[in-house]
Amino acid sequence: MSANAQPITYASFAEAIQDLPMDVLYAKYSEITNQLNNLLTTNAQLEQFVKIYDDKECEEALAENREVIKRFEERKDAIKFEVRDVRGLPWRPREDEDRYEPTSGGSRRGQRNGRGRRGEEEGGVYL
Repeated sequence: MSANAQPITYASFAEAIQDLPMDVLYAKYSEITNQLNNLLTTNAQLEQFVKIYDDKECEEALAENREVIKRFEERKDAIKFEVRDVRGLPWRPREDEDRYEPTSGGSRRGQRNGRGRRGEEEGGVYL
């Protein structure tokens, strides 16, 4: 990213995700969560380094990372808002996505193929 590039705003992000299908929203949420966890781990290491060596560059990196963490949290909130408040659907994190049931019309995303999580056949009627 160039020095002049600015991060996407909350409003722009919220607008950009409006037409995304549910599976993409959950994937994006999972991706952001993973990036956030990695950044938090890095920050914990940087904080220890700063305590020991009083490194000004690391302090600046920590400050920048804290801003990025805020943006990641805002984006996660925007995705949840899109699902729950805009679309009126229950929030189901990635691990529950295969049980997603739309509450009103439309096609079902993430449909099961008749196999369980580990590939075993499930009982039931298939249409």
